[in-house]
Amino acid sequence: MPNTPESIATRPDPGRWKALVFIALAQLMVVLDSTIVNIALPSAQTDLGISDGNRQWVITAYALTFGGLLLFGGRIADLWGRKRTFVVGLIGFAAASALGGAANGEAMMFGSRALQGAFGALLAPAALSLLAVTFTDARERAKAFGIYGAIAGAGGAVGLVLGGFLTEYLDWRWTFFVNIPFAVIAAVGAYLFVREPAGGRNRAALDVPGVVLSTLGLVALVYGFTRAESEGWSDSGTVGMFAGSALLLLAFVLVEARVKSPLLPLRVLTDRNRGGVYLSLGLAVIGMFGLFLFLTYYLQVVKGYTPLRTGFAFLPMAGGMIVGSTQIGVRLMTRVRPRLLMASGFFAAAVGMLLLTRLEIGSSYAALIMPAQLLLGLGMGTAFMPAMSLATLGVDPKDAGVASAMVNTSQQVGGAIGTALLNTIAASATTAYLTGHAAGATTPEARGMLRLQGMVEGYTSAIWWAVGILAAAAVIAFVLIDAGRPGSGAGEVAGSGADTDAEVKVPVVAH
Repeated sequence: MPNTPESIATRPDPGRWKALVFIALAQLMVVLDSTIVNIALPSAQTDLGISDGNRQWVITAYALTFGGLLLFGGRIADLWGRKRTFVVGLIGFAAASALGGAANGEAMMFGSRALQGAFGALLAPAALSLLAVTFTDARERAKAFGIYGAIAGAGGAVGLVLGGFLTEYLDWRWTFFVNIPFAVIAAVGAYLFVREPAGGRNRAALDVPGVVLSTLGLVALVYGFTRAESEGWSDSGTVGMFAGSALLLLAFVLVEARVKSPLLPLRVLTDRNRGGVYLSLGLAVIGMFGLFLFLTYYLQVVKGYTPLRTGFAFLPMAGGMIVGSTQIGVRLMTRVRPRLLMASGFFAAAVGMLLLTRLEIGSSYAALIMPAQLLLGLGMGTAFMPAMSLATLGVDPKDAGVASAMVNTSQQVGGAIGTALLNTIAASATTAYLTGHAAGATTPEARGMLRLQGMVEGYTSAIWWAVGILAAAAVIAFVLIDAGRPGSGAGEVAGSGADTDAEVKVPVVAH
């Protein structure tokens, strides 16, 4: 074919698969950081003299800035350019990680975690939107998002293994320092191989009121759920945070409907396919946190596993996610409607979670926990891959950054809700069980067994809720999402509105 302007315009970037390697590496770093620090927290708390009351801020400082700034980060990616935002996010994340590893007190630790969250809010939407505008062929898009989805899903479990190893055999500080080589390699690779389609930037003036309202609203929402976990749902501060968040986010929606250049164009949300992905994915993350949260405590406290052994115990789920994303999801995405893949994946995950409701003090890892993890991992991996792809499919290239940020926002808010809600349910069930059986525990051994049994009762009660939430995610995906198979032609993204043809051609790539 001659090198006409038309043929060049539709020619895919020859370095796109190399670019995928470095985009995926950056995503792995961000996902690893969400769990790797949890394993190191007890050791860091002792070394830095952080009180029990303040230790939650090692997690909360990251969650607040990451969740609160995601929409802003997505808009910056659209404004600055996704490659530039991606590289800046990597460099900043590496610097913040170095600061955390060198922390000499709680103030320095909390500050480094807040900075990690801020640069992560730049990095995460830039990475996903780069994939969205780089891979437009249906089959190639399926493969690329399969790899991305596997990393997004399994990275947390890998983080538990790596965190356990570094903490147990080196020092907790290495759970921060390990980010630096990841970030440097990804930044160099991005500079050399990542290309961004020309004409994809949104150079409209920044919607400052939208930035302020969305950031404050999301920070209040995430902090409300975090506070609920420690202070209770009826605490006046918790209620105030939720009320303030509702008012701020309502004001944000009203502003976005009126301004000329909104931070979050409402067309991104009102599309039924993207809306269905955001809602079902957020619910699924709530349910998945039931596994991470309670199984970690069950294995370490009830079964007596070391941190490293606990990390390895999560590998079946990581393997299931990789297989679900890169094999099942990729092979079926161009043959099966996305809603069928997502609904069946979430349902399979719900069945895996259902197995864990049978947990007892003496439950066998090989006979119960490992099969449950495999099924949950396969299901979530199968569902994550089309979800990640569909969330940005058909969106105007100028909105790709903010659409990608909404995927991360739904997961971040879902994680905050899952941690607070399920932990509260578990704590209430444990208290009720201990109160009802305390009279029969008359010896130290009996009281010790009662405590462990009470913990298991609490975990299984919360896991039942997680089962229902995953089932709800499956129903929502099946009902709301009506997109056709990628590459199926007419009606591929039914109901997507005027922007469904935004990815028919790939613009000339710009260095």
